[in-house]
Amino acid sequence: MNNKKIKVMVLGDDPRHPSGVANQMRYFINGLLKTGRYSFVSIGGALKHANYDVVQSPEHGEDFIIYPTDGYGTHEMVRALLKKHKPDVMWIMTDPRYWEWLWTIENEIRPNCPIVYYHVWDNYPYPHYNRRHYLSNDKIVTISKLTDDIVRTVAPEVDCTYLPHTVDTDIFKPMNEGDVLPHKPAGKTLFFWNNRNARRKLPGTVLWWFADFLEMVGKDKAMLLMHTDPRDPQQGIGLEAIAQERGLTRENYAISAGRVDEKQLALYYNIADCTINISDAEGFGIGTLESLACGTPIIVNETGGLKDQITDGVNKFGIGIKPASSAIVGSQQTPYIYEDRVSREDFIDALMKIHSMTNAERKHLGALGRENVLKTFGMEQYVEGWDRILTEVYEKHGSWETRKSHSRWTLKGI
Repeated sequence: MNNKKIKVMVLGDDPRHPSGVANQMRYFINGLLKTGRYSFVSIGGALKHANYDVVQSPEHGEDFIIYPTDGYGTHEMVRALLKKHKPDVMWIMTDPRYWEWLWTIENEIRPNCPIVYYHVWDNYPYPHYNRRHYLSNDKIVTISKLTDDIVRTVAPEVDCTYLPHTVDTDIFKPMNEGDVLPHKPAGKTLFFWNNRNARRKLPGTVLWWFADFLEMVGKDKAMLLMHTDPRDPQQGIGLEAIAQERGLTRENYAISAGRVDEKQLALYYNIADCTINISDAEGFGIGTLESLACGTPIIVNETGGLKDQITDGVNKFGIGIKPASSAIVGSQQTPYIYEDRVSREDFIDALMKIHSMTNAERKHLGALGRENVLKTFGMEQYVEGWDRILTEVYEKHGSWETRKSHSRWTLKGI
């Protein structure tokens, strides 16, 4: 490859956004910028912006430009920025519902530059309705083994690589006891829940069943800390009302409602004895990976990407709960997909197992989890993986004047 920087046009959440998608985009962009071989043009969406001025990175200048937008962009915006910046690769991320509008003009995009899709999918059955979307990309990179199996089954002719999400293990790491102990509630097992207050995350279920668990072990023996917005105006349920109804008090329940930086979040994981995520649909689950990176074991529903985190096939890094039921749900865009639910009994049993462990036993589980994060989900592997993938795409497919291996049409028969 020559010394030319590979220019990547990125579509997805605004990289400055606190969402899980934006989190991985930041790792992707910042990691590749450090190599000195890439530049980025980002169409930053998924939130309402205070202003829509074009932003250049103070550190990287023209190598990292953000165009704020509502939603994820428009045909006109994409066309204009393609013409202006002539990217070598277009990179998109998250589930297909957000990119149907873009793939309708793939016949305008792909003759000039290849599309790389970082694909998020939550569950089976095989979504054959996604096949046409998969065929609209030159490369699909999958975040979980489940997603990888789905793409290889539904569209085996599409070039596909498995590369899971990552976490910054220099921030999310075990802390010294002296820094942690002053913040830990004495004599209690502390469970941590870090998610958006949204229906599929099941915050109300977690809180209600945790109150049932307290009635069994004693209300002064355990505590639940939820890092979320208890009054989320879009999907949130009334967590404060549930806490009041179930008689929870400051000695056994707390909410962290404001935004915190990553170092404060790492402190929460270190204070906790266990982190919970029993979402009924979870493409990956960044919070539990951050927890394991901090050496704190997890309780998870064995669904989607959470299955990749709870075990390496030999060791377990907490308690995995197999779904007690899988209902077929869907919409007009997503006609069918399983929605996995755990049972009350299995959830409380998982809490009991963590609660009954000694501190040394929980630390052992967490240490194994940290080791697996470094080996399987480390930042170095993530950046090297993307560097290798984008270099291969650039050299194989070319762009603009050097574009190859793509035709606007296919001969089906005469």
